[in-house]
Amino acid sequence: MAKHHDHITAALARFIAAQPMFFVATAPDDGRINLSPKGLDGTFTVLGPHRVAFLNLTGSGNETAAHLRQNDRITLMFCSFGPKPMILRLYGNGRAIHRRDAGWGELDPLFAPLPGKRQIVVVEVTSVITSCGFAVPLMEMAGQRPTLVDYWTKNKGDDSIQDYWREKNATSFDGLPTGVLE
Repeated sequence: MAKHHDHITAALARFIAAQPMFFVATAPDDGRINLSPKGLDGTFTVLGPHRVAFLNLTGSGNETAAHLRQNDRITLMFCSFGPKPMILRLYGNGRAIHRRDAGWGELDPLFAPLPGKRQIVVVEVTSVITSCGFAVPLMEMAGQRPTLVDYWTKNKGDDSIQDYWREKNATSFDGLPTGVLE
């Protein structure tokens, strides 16, 4: 049965920290709804009882940033694949902070020093809901996938990443601007 919480409690923050991955859902006013899996240690932080942030690393798309520019609604979902089942959803309003934006310098040190940093997404949490997760399969974590980190470690440098952003991250799949190069 679903349970509504007034805020992110210490126990819920521990649950969030223990999950090796989470999911991000956003939608523009028109176009595709996007649902992205996120992972890697050190890319998510609870900033307070009503505020969280995650590091948005450079990848093949940039849907979250594009959608949040037009429609700031966002849902984050964490689910346990371990022996104690639970699903936790954070609903709220988000914004993407780029390296050039105020706030980057304050937030960046809260995350792991990973290559390919593109944005930090800050979410003002308006609703916290947990549910049973009884139908979520039991799975064991084999490890973090190193592919993205390895790629940006090998191809690091502002010129390389700026070229990639220009080619693959400047607009969403629906042609919406992401703000990554402004």
